[in-house]
Amino acid sequence: MAVTKEAGVKPINDPKPSSPQELLERMVAAKQLSPTDAATLAKPGGASPVQSEDDVLRWLAKEYAVGHSTLDDINPDRQLLSLFPARVLLKEELLPLSRTNGTVEVATSRLFATQGLDTLKTLTGLKIKPVLAPSEAIQREMKKWLGVGADTIGTLDEDAPLQVVDDEGDEDNNLDSAAEDASIIRFVNQVLTDAVDLRASDIHLEPFEDELRIRYRIDGVLQEIPVPAQIKRFQPAIVSRVKILSHLNIAEKRLPQDGRIKIRLASSEVDIRVSVIPMLHGEAVVMRLLRQNSSLLGMNQTGMDPRDLASFRRVLSLPHGIILVTGPTGSGKTTTLYTALHEINDAVRKIITIEDPIEYQLKGINQIQVSEKSGLTFARGLRSILRHDPDVILIGEIRDQETAQIAVQASLTGHLVFSTLHTNDAPGALTRLVDMNVEPYLVASSLEAVLAQRLVRVLCKECKVVDETVATKALKERLNISKDVLVMKAVGCRACRNTGYHGRRGIFEWMDMNNEVRQLLLQNRSSGEMREAAVRHGMRGLSEDGWRIVQLGVTTPEEVMRVTKDQSIMAGMAEDAALMKK
Repeated sequence: MAVTKEAGVKPINDPKPSSPQELLERMVAAKQLSPTDAATLAKPGGASPVQSEDDVLRWLAKEYAVGHSTLDDINPDRQLLSLFPARVLLKEELLPLSRTNGTVEVATSRLFATQGLDTLKTLTGLKIKPVLAPSEAIQREMKKWLGVGADTIGTLDEDAPLQVVDDEGDEDNNLDSAAEDASIIRFVNQVLTDAVDLRASDIHLEPFEDELRIRYRIDGVLQEIPVPAQIKRFQPAIVSRVKILSHLNIAEKRLPQDGRIKIRLASSEVDIRVSVIPMLHGEAVVMRLLRQNSSLLGMNQTGMDPRDLASFRRVLSLPHGIILVTGPTGSGKTTTLYTALHEINDAVRKIITIEDPIEYQLKGINQIQVSEKSGLTFARGLRSILRHDPDVILIGEIRDQETAQIAVQASLTGHLVFSTLHTNDAPGALTRLVDMNVEPYLVASSLEAVLAQRLVRVLCKECKVVDETVATKALKERLNISKDVLVMKAVGCRACRNTGYHGRRGIFEWMDMNNEVRQLLLQNRSSGEMREAAVRHGMRGLSEDGWRIVQLGVTTPEEVMRVTKDQSIMAGMAEDAALMKK
């Protein structure tokens, strides 16, 4: 399913004007500026140089004695917003700001296109006073205060109210047609477009007794997205629309279902994994967004410490063995492995991958998609791969004993094998393989290295500042950080949606399989003892690598502690806070 303009989705970003003249021409075409005033502004020396839409609006506000606002610190009254139809506000790009003695100030970027202001006056009987503001700011605040898809929900409310399905009763025969309603289609498309635009990795549709909550996971953290209050009424139709796109059974509401959607948006393809599970107040939907044509960074751009990077490159040149990458879901394991494959992808190696799902499409690499329905499992596919004479094999994940044993046998018969495991740290991967009933001597002889990793949020470059607090000074002493190093903290601004962070990068824990670790494994010793041995041979833990990039000003101590759960540092900060209170 491709999200297109015909489906009601506007382009995310128009190209920026190449010159002030082009900006004026666009504003005249959009009826934001009269031709006469455009000619005045275009005269050399006739006015201040025009560089942006806001420059023009400031000039107009001065010439015509109207207000001007950048909408940075506004807080509209929700009762005031409820007086006006959302559909009209969004269509005409008008945002009511405040009401004083029967006069409503309304933000607009189109001083001479008065039909929208006249419509509001007719509908409410109130006096309307325009305040000029940039169209981008108006659209941003509309999404914030009216919610995603307010225009489509408003249309449904006015034109085609839907019946809510009774969970205890029979299926509503109108639900199929409701899910195909143009407004429902447009709303779902708007949610998908908005999520892609905001770099979300997941979309959560969560039903509660009196609301349908929508949240996006951005940079690994869930953020609630404003939606119209009346959206709860259309919950069954919205879920049914997602099921239709995912080729699921819309009549089945009692069992979990899994499906997939593929969309094309702004020349980029996005593969969406969909999971639907019945909850107390309806069906909950989670959609995982996988960008198919995302560009892979090179090994040098991973942010890995130079010593660990050199070790990683060394094992990539080995003729055989197993290299594991461990971490929780969403920690960037697959991306790291793809980066490694990209590094060694050449004409003399045959590389085959078996994955679920295929997250990146790499030229020159043979990729297999696991299909449980057709019986193509990891284990079955792996047996067939070995008959295709590969040099390098990537297994998306070692999930069971059979896959683990085949992976070990493949490495022992002359293949370089990459895979992932879900463990908390690097030494834990060894005991996990033994727990899968792989003999310790086989693990010791086949495993070459383990890389554990997490993703930490990167500080927003626009708003990060130096953290001067007493707690941070005490923290420097605990971490043995030089007093000259500036530790930064998150603030929050418009560019980062007031989170203080924008983007993520990895922190790593690299463990080579040395003789001491192998001997401990053969003796069935604990992962803690193997960790101590690895540290003696130079392994640096996840939290230590995190403190390294804290000193570089990339992230914050709080972010490192969030993903590594460094208990000693957390306890130290608690003591610092207690001392500050005294």
